[in-house]
Amino acid sequence: MFKINIFSVCLILVSFTVLAEKKEYHSPRFVTGAITIKLSQAKQFFDDGAVFIDVRNPRFYASGHIPRAHHLDFKYNYDEAKLLAVADKSRPIVIYCSGVKCSRSSRASTKAVSWGYKTVYYFRGGITEWKQAGYPIDVEKRTDD
Repeated sequence: MFKINIFSVCLILVSFTVLAEKKEYHSPRFVTGAITIKLSQAKQFFDDGAVFIDVRNPRFYASGHIPRAHHLDFKYNYDEAKLLAVADKSRPIVIYCSGVKCSRSSRASTKAVSWGYKTVYYFRGGITEWKQAGYPIDVEKRTDD
């Protein structure tokens, strides 16, 4: 009836592998209600003293973050009250994570908009682009050494 040979199985596996590699995740380019900004705009907002929100996990934040960025881990520490504690809803905020392969900043931006934040800047390139540009980075000092 139906015969499958080793060559056919290998061909199918290779095909799935190639397709999986092409399907690498990328964060959305735009978030409804937020303004997607590029690196140069993020740097200008930084220079102007805007509120930056880093939504990565604590380990990534400690290894290097944008100076003055408030850390609100999206998975465990990001809610309306915590965001309100660091930024008034009428004040512009810049939200970032690890870059285009991370979805935290897009999801955090969506939530901030839903909570009534008037001006949410979604810095899609995140810390990856910031570091590549050679812009300043703060690193948390370890206390367990």
